[in-house]
Amino acid sequence: MPKISEMKNYPYYVWLASVFGLGFLPSGMPGTVSSAAACVVSMFIDVPMWAIILVIFVGVYVTGKSEKFFNMKDPSFLNIDEVPGMWLSIFMLPKSFIIPGFFLFRLIDILKPFPVSTMEKLPGGWGIMADDVVGGIMANFLLQLYNSYFHQAGWVYELITWATGK
Repeated sequence: MPKISEMKNYPYYVWLASVFGLGFLPSGMPGTVSSAAACVVSMFIDVPMWAIILVIFVGVYVTGKSEKFFNMKDPSFLNIDEVPGMWLSIFMLPKSFIIPGFFLFRLIDILKPFPVSTMEKLPGGWGIMADDVVGGIMANFLLQLYNSYFHQAGWVYELITWATGK
């Protein structure tokens, strides 16, 4: 694995694909570290959907180029995919869902249930990004169901009450 001390020798897209070098930290858990960084950002701002989409498309580009640069398929230090995945997992949920969203998103990312597992088979940067995007959407839907059932809040609850006329 490349070292963070070598970052100055890498092109800009490696810097972005590794979440500003977080992927090169010696923690052994680059996905967890970058997911946690995305949580910290979410604690201070509500990340808008346009920003999530922007990071997804930038991520597709920079991870695809970085894969070619290192001649490696989906190396763990290319961890920008965790950022939009984490942000999607807590999108349109109260701040109190950040920590549960973090753990649920990481669990889904590690276990890779269907359809997450099929998404990583896409070529290049699309495969790197798509599995975490789908994982984030899955986590969000599960958290929205929880929020709807236990707190009678959120878009799922509003949809149910609208559909049932209650």
